[in-house]
Amino acid sequence: MSTADRTPTQPAAPDDAPAASGPPIAPLRPLVREAHGDRRVDDYAWLENRDDPETLAHLAAEDRWARERLAHLEPLRQALFDEIKAATLEDDTTVPVPKGPYAYYTRTEEGRAYPIHCRRPRDGRVEDLGPEEVLLDENQLADGRAYFALGDAAVSPDHTRLAYLVDLSGGERFTLRVRDLATGEDLPSAVENAYYGLAWASDSATVFSTRPDEAMRPYQIWRHRFDATGVSSALVLEEDDPRFFLGVEASADERVILLTAGSKTTSEVHVLEAVAPEEAPRPIRRRQPGIEYAAEHWQRWFLLVSNERSVDFELLAVPETDPGAVPQVLVPAEEGVRLEGIDVFERFVACYERAGGAPRVRVVDLAALPAAAGVGAPSQLVAGPARVVGAHGPLESVRGTGNAEFHTSVLRYEHASLRDPAAIYDLDLATGEEQLRKRQPVPGYDPAELTTWREWATAEDGVAVPISLVARADVAADPTAPLLLYGYGSYEASIDPRFSVPRLPLLRRGVVYAIAHVRGGGELGRRWYLDGKLEHKVNTFTDFLAAARHLAPEGPARRRTVAMGASAGGLLMGAVANMAPELFAGIVAQVPFVDCLTTILDETLPLTATEWEEWGDPVRDPNAYQRIKAYSPYDNVAERPYPRILATTGLEDPRVSYWEPAKWVAKMRATAPGTDVLLHLEQGGHSGPSGRYEDWRDWAFVYAFVLDCLGLGS
Repeated sequence: MSTADRTPTQPAAPDDAPAASGPPIAPLRPLVREAHGDRRVDDYAWLENRDDPETLAHLAAEDRWARERLAHLEPLRQALFDEIKAATLEDDTTVPVPKGPYAYYTRTEEGRAYPIHCRRPRDGRVEDLGPEEVLLDENQLADGRAYFALGDAAVSPDHTRLAYLVDLSGGERFTLRVRDLATGEDLPSAVENAYYGLAWASDSATVFSTRPDEAMRPYQIWRHRFDATGVSSALVLEEDDPRFFLGVEASADERVILLTAGSKTTSEVHVLEAVAPEEAPRPIRRRQPGIEYAAEHWQRWFLLVSNERSVDFELLAVPETDPGAVPQVLVPAEEGVRLEGIDVFERFVACYERAGGAPRVRVVDLAALPAAAGVGAPSQLVAGPARVVGAHGPLESVRGTGNAEFHTSVLRYEHASLRDPAAIYDLDLATGEEQLRKRQPVPGYDPAELTTWREWATAEDGVAVPISLVARADVAADPTAPLLLYGYGSYEASIDPRFSVPRLPLLRRGVVYAIAHVRGGGELGRRWYLDGKLEHKVNTFTDFLAAARHLAPEGPARRRTVAMGASAGGLLMGAVANMAPELFAGIVAQVPFVDCLTTILDETLPLTATEWEEWGDPVRDPNAYQRIKAYSPYDNVAERPYPRILATTGLEDPRVSYWEPAKWVAKMRATAPGTDVLLHLEQGGHSGPSGRYEDWRDWAFVYAFVLDCLGLGS
């Protein structure tokens, strides 16, 4: 059942709750589920009813038991929290982002959990800034709230207003408000039930936003006109196909509003002029099954990142007066290079690519392009020279950041690795000058403490699976050092090597941290993703097991290993727990998608219809049903010696319902007696608790469990 439109989570285990005397045993209430002639008996389906007081009581008992079972780790949890806090510069400021007459930034203050959004007037150079103006203090908005999240924020084109989205439950249904930046006061009217995505029209009075349906699918785009007396709203676009999500954004040059519709395999973009927000949107290119594209606007062209001609995408251009014309190739496909997205500027375009498993940025000169459609023959459309920046190898990551200015010759990008904190660079493409703007401060940390390297595991079918590792320099060569192995492997998401302050206490205690870049992710291009979805999904699981066996080979000196994954990575954790539990001393499954067959069979649940293109459609396809059932963690729990398991969930989670891990834990405890399996309830939704201090406490809770499983809990 859907978790939408619920009241905020109540504390799962009140301070005055009685101590648990042992793990809670959920009563058996069998429900027979039938599909394609197959019968499944679900003993814990009753936990799907969160309106049942027994459900909430059971969840509270689970959390109470988890805390009691791990009470001996409280000194370690406090030490981990203190170490994370000490390695974080609490009074900090982001690099100011230039946009028009201002430079925008956020800052944090010691003792305050949330960022403060600010700006300063600028005179030509980012360094020449005037007095600070506070636009939005999240700490004030969060005051007295158990949960707070800012979903999005956008400044109007004339810089006089701020539109922002607020979530007070973790359910990701937002309230849209508009703030008058001259007075610092919000306009009297607000829009409820909004979703991610905001775009301003040129009049600085009209805002576009999305709205989710009962299944949490953003299916509508609305236009809202705000004035001093209220807000008037009108529906702009509605998507009836349940596989498609809608989104909205302004183009980089702020001349058009881009309304996107996308499923897992197909996309379509509509546009309207930013100066004419009440006009009907028109499509750039009509959707075709299997064709994906994202659009940007430049001069009188639409630039498309498209797979129309290449599985790994290329950059195409079509005239805005005839977007259905045969596209011209601006940046052709390159073997082994995946084009993931672009940032467009007045004179150049930054192409964000992935080559050899490593992200990179290729900058292409647009000076040679005709400024208007019809100027020069389309067949002569040729971009200027290109250069690759920030290509530092597969153990490091680079991405564009803070590129809000269209009329500039400066590209800003971020570089990081598992060992190196993030560094922000400005590259002036006109002069070639590169400037380090900031390196993430980590008090008391020297990158020389750690070393990072890559290894390759051999999967069951002979495919080489990359693994990124980081460890204390004196531990890296020790094949018996304890190991934390992380995996995800879905939706073409790439888990790039990046530094993490909460991870630092683990590494300092001698733990090796590894990321298994398994199929289903996007690290090695689109084919790497395709080889880990639908009928190939099992590759995700066997790749992870191959990585575990490679890093901890059989033998008397075999290292202790803990596996960890979240969301779809939590499904990975549940699958490998069933397939090879003997490989792991412990497993952490955060908000895990472990009752996947039940969820994907229920079209009323959040995200279900969109998932059919990722996992298969078990409602209509009996082969997909059997395939998913064969690896569904909940359906394959058996009487076997499982390792220690910690699962986490949030009662307001709209992406993976709380009952999936709750049922999974209950079934493991009943089916495999003696299994040390715990369920920890977090305040909030899919992303866990809000506020940086609560986030650190949550990491301390999880990492204390990891260290305990590795024999380092004292």
